[in-house]
Amino acid sequence: MQISMRGLALCQLAVAQSGQIKSVLNLVTRLLSPSTRTLFSETGVWEKDYQTETRCKVEEWWHPRIMAQWQKNAPEEGSTKKKFYVLSMFPYPSGRLHMGHVRVYTISDTISHFQRMRGHQVLNPMGWDAFGLPAENAAIERGLDPEDWTKRNIQSMREQLDSLGLCFNWDREVTTCLPDYYRWTQHLFVNLFEAGLAYQKEAVVNWDPVDQTVLADEQVDENGRSWRSGALVEQKLLTQWFIKTTNFAKPLLDSLADLPEWYGVKAMQANWIGECTGCYFDFRLKVNGQETGETLSAYASSPETLFGAAYLAILPSHRLLHGSSSVRSALQKAYQPGEDSLTEVTAHNLFTGREVPLVISRREAFDGYLDTRIGIPDSSEEDLCVARALNLSWTTVLKTNDHGAQVLLNSDEFSGLTTQQAFDSITQKAREQKVGGYLTSSKLRDWLISRQRYWGTPIPVVHCGSCGPVAVPVEELPVRLPKLPSLTGKGASPLEAAHDWVSCTCPKCKGPAKRETDTMDTFVDSAWYYFRYTDPHNTDRPFDRQLADHWLPVDVYVGGKEHAVMHLYYARFLCHFCQDQGLVAHREPFFKLLVQGLIKGQTFKLADSGQYLKREEIDFTDEQPAARCGGRIEVTWEKMSKSKNNGLDPQEVVKQYGVDTVRLYILYSAPPEQDILWNVKKDALPGVLRWQSRLWQVVTKLREAREFGDVPNPSLLKKTDLAETKKIWRDKNYAIKEVTYYFTEDFLLNAAISRLMGLTNTLSKATVRVAQHSVEFEEALAALVRMTAPMAPHLASELWAGLCQMKNPQSPLLRGGGDVLQQSWPAVDPEYLDVPDFVPLSVRINNKVCGTMTVPLEVSKDAERVQQLVMQSPLGQELLSGRNIKRAILSPRTALINFLIDE
Repeated sequence: MQISMRGLALCQLAVAQSGQIKSVLNLVTRLLSPSTRTLFSETGVWEKDYQTETRCKVEEWWHPRIMAQWQKNAPEEGSTKKKFYVLSMFPYPSGRLHMGHVRVYTISDTISHFQRMRGHQVLNPMGWDAFGLPAENAAIERGLDPEDWTKRNIQSMREQLDSLGLCFNWDREVTTCLPDYYRWTQHLFVNLFEAGLAYQKEAVVNWDPVDQTVLADEQVDENGRSWRSGALVEQKLLTQWFIKTTNFAKPLLDSLADLPEWYGVKAMQANWIGECTGCYFDFRLKVNGQETGETLSAYASSPETLFGAAYLAILPSHRLLHGSSSVRSALQKAYQPGEDSLTEVTAHNLFTGREVPLVISRREAFDGYLDTRIGIPDSSEEDLCVARALNLSWTTVLKTNDHGAQVLLNSDEFSGLTTQQAFDSITQKAREQKVGGYLTSSKLRDWLISRQRYWGTPIPVVHCGSCGPVAVPVEELPVRLPKLPSLTGKGASPLEAAHDWVSCTCPKCKGPAKRETDTMDTFVDSAWYYFRYTDPHNTDRPFDRQLADHWLPVDVYVGGKEHAVMHLYYARFLCHFCQDQGLVAHREPFFKLLVQGLIKGQTFKLADSGQYLKREEIDFTDEQPAARCGGRIEVTWEKMSKSKNNGLDPQEVVKQYGVDTVRLYILYSAPPEQDILWNVKKDALPGVLRWQSRLWQVVTKLREAREFGDVPNPSLLKKTDLAETKKIWRDKNYAIKEVTYYFTEDFLLNAAISRLMGLTNTLSKATVRVAQHSVEFEEALAALVRMTAPMAPHLASELWAGLCQMKNPQSPLLRGGGDVLQQSWPAVDPEYLDVPDFVPLSVRINNKVCGTMTVPLEVSKDAERVQQLVMQSPLGQELLSGRNIKRAILSPRTALINFLIDE
């Protein structure tokens, strides 16, 4: 059949006259192009199947509309909506996204859409952790300016993020290498400096001989290699800048109790900090009674016995013996390897006012971490032995009173106090006098932030011959990075070559001075970026307190577990400091932490050489892969990397499968904290492809039932139909309750998809009569599409359009119009909450299915209660009575309990 253009015009005229526009246009479109799949939102023609061409059209149509709608509904000041701050760890702008990026930002994007549908004012910002060695090294290799390299990469990666349909609040974008950001990084450093928490000292540091820079202890792995270059780290004595994080150790440890569980990260943080049972005290060193100007902090494991100190001990590796210290010659003169060496140097305790000799210990380490400690014979048998061997005198400070409690003697105003009272009083007064007393552990070190590289935030300090180190006044910030003609990556800090920049005037005495040429560790930049997102355009201060207090704490922080110690510790420290300074009300920056695992690809490497092979170099003919070149190969799963030939280009994956499919694959393959082994042929991908098709078919089913059937009439439903509608109603409410829980509590988004798949199956099995005449089917389908929207927004948007424009919708919700992401999240019907619900539970013994039983929904997540119910049931009595149960495992994803027993 052929239709001319004149015929088409006549049809259109007839349509305009009759008012039946959509039906005729649908017919004409089909007749004109019978073999081309069309998009309903664009043409009004609904395709029965969701195939590749339709998927592409759906995503192409909805992508710009979803992005525009997100920006239109950006957070506004004065909104009465409850806030929700979703923060994903910002990336280093390498120029290309990897699948790990796609995973973390898919999770944050999904949570953002969900929370907005719940009526929250959502903040989901994005920025760039843009300073650091990779950009500098890339610039050196290519002869480029690292700023140009970085900005080019940012533009490329932002375009990639947009192509993935990720909805960020781009109006709040921050870039750490721009002066309008690092100005405030410097401002916070000045605050730390003026509070006595930023200081400079000589230290034996970790030196990366490849990257030619200092590394913090945390950046050296257990094999003594650099975290970035892989080079064996050397020990070097340099003058470095530190931030005294140890002063906040006890509050940082204690406040972990105020936070929900963080997938084991809280324990990692606590272990990193250690038990805060002691503290440091400050001493001034003398030689032959003369002040040397040297101040030394030493650790006391029993601060309450401080007045009983007999000596101050340092290790042979201590900086005082090896640097430019004024006491070095006296120490080296006295030092006898392998012995406890008494020196002519004495240490004046700034708290007690008492003086003790300095001893060079024969030991190689104190408690594995310390290099300086106070020897107190009353509290340590080892200290007692050392004091006796060196014939030292000390004061006894402990005795037992008539009640069996230890009290202090010879301790000035603290005499007569119990040891606990003295502990509290001595440490508090030392803090007040600013001579120590901050509770910390013997293992925790201060944060070393100096880096001998160019591409970083300049440390805002000048060195004056008269005044010493002086902070640059905040009104003169930022101290901008100078342009350098070239970078070599060799020798001292590249900034030393910028002579005009280095030479300056002292802010205090106005005399000649030199700028600090070290730059800051990039972890300083990322320690406060969550603050800046709340007020990114402020030109007067780092952030406005009112805005920070409104948005903080971050409700959900999404990122990799590899940052569980360093970054999180530093970010928590800086928030505690800002609260201490009155800059913000909250001391903890993050409430919930959602750590995601890696996406791993299959690797093939030669067993003998360790060389990684490409897939085309592998013969997959037999069950076991073999190298075409011969030789035994090892097949493993490792973090995706180009160097391992197991990486994937996210845009290529999206091009092949579509944005929504990739999103669903990532969310469905594993719980967020677990690794994903990327194998699209064998695992979750076929499942999510089938589910998208079933969703489309269920909407098609309802549209066709309404298109060709009578007006819906519930009275036409038979008894069996009513039983079916009751089940649909129950399954709908159960799904809403479960999926909402997964989205808000434990973030088992894979389990949420499983629950939605279950509801989809229920609707797929419903009869056409139930679909035609029951409001329960329609409302369940509407709820299903809305719950799918945060995870597969393009598909759900098209499905919602198809539902809203079908004939005779019964639900007011479907007559209201609007896109799916503008709809409210479905709520459980009140009457459902009044009825105890039961779920079928699969019972396994040693991984073998042995039967099923029902358990109340409200206890189905409680492993102890479920085990008890199973044991009390006839099934449990028959199969488990008298057996030795080693363990009972309740699945977090499905209603299943597995009993492991002795055979």
